Amino acid sequence: MSLADLTHQSVEAALVEAASVGRDEFLKRYGFKPARRYFVEWNGARYDSKAIAGAAHGHLQGKSPLRADDFSGGEATVARRLRELGFEVPEGGERNPSWTRDELILALDLYVRFKGNPPGKGSAEIIGLSAILNRLSGSTAAGRSDFRNPNGVYMKLMNFRRFDPLYQAQGKSGLVRGNKLEEVVWGDFAYDAQRLARTAEAIKANLEVAADDEGQFDGIEEAEEGRILTRAHLVRERSRKLVEAKKAASLKASGALRCEACGFEFSQAYGERGRGFIEVHHAVPVYQLSPGVKTRLSDLHLLCPNCHRMVHAKRPWLTLEQLKECISGEKRARLAS
Repeated sequence: MSLADLTHQSVEAALVEAASVGRDEFLKRYGFKPARRYFVEWNGARYDSKAIAGAAHGHLQGKSPLRADDFSGGEATVARRLRELGFEVPEGGERNPSWTRDELILALDLYVRFKGNPPGKGSAEIIGLSAILNRLSGSTAAGRSDFRNPNGVYMKLMNFRRFDPLYQAQGKSGLVRGNKLEEVVWGDFAYDAQRLARTAEAIKANLEVAADDEGQFDGIEEAEEGRILTRAHLVRERSRKLVEAKKAASLKASGALRCEACGFEFSQAYGERGRGFIEVHHAVPVYQLSPGVKTRLSDLHLLCPNCHRMVHAKRPWLTLEQLKECISGEKRARLAS
């Protein structure tokens, strides 16, 4: 009897069993105590690593489950073996953070590029994506060999199979549990491969933006394309040089600074105190943002703060035309009532 006998399939079978019967029943069934430090992270939940390893041995053909006193748990034994088999067991028991929208977009892009059959854990593509995810996460990943490692990245790609109609057409269902955000990102991007690819490339091109101040998200819903491109968008529309240039162009053309959505003009409402006040919205889709590409004044719209907040209030963000339609639609509804 040895942990070396374990296979990916036997461990996954034990995890399915644990998820089905619940933690207390699973531990009672196999005679294990709750883990204190090492847990397997699988499909958005945590499982007692030693109990999973012991039960997994019983899922091998012709083998029996291992009892708690048959083997030692911990970093050098159970944790190491489960990682070798492609499972996430955070070092020191510290749980890896949930995958972000940015990370899932990059993972889905690789899944779609390989039409649902991604390369193996040791492939250049999986290793490369693991490196990008670690760079994206910065200090979160520092010094942690288990953070978004190739095994974990490969497993995450496999999670997408449960949404894939081509995979289901083969009579397979994929893993039934997982991060809810996986399904959201699949719905947002899986059926538009071109937009997905452009978004993934834009995220990679803007990785340095990941270190920006988190405070700049106040009152703004993260874009469908993720946090990094949301930051890239905000950096551009909050550039003082661009804002002043757009205002100057509008004053020269019309002599006024009016909201392009609702028509509100601050100087008319507040006199001298409101003169020169207006916000600027960057209208280029965020997946088209790349470092070094200059912003044209035609890419910017003047909006009052209320209209600007409505653009960013929910996903998907509104275009100027959609915002105008919201306003006119409400006016028609009030007139009709």
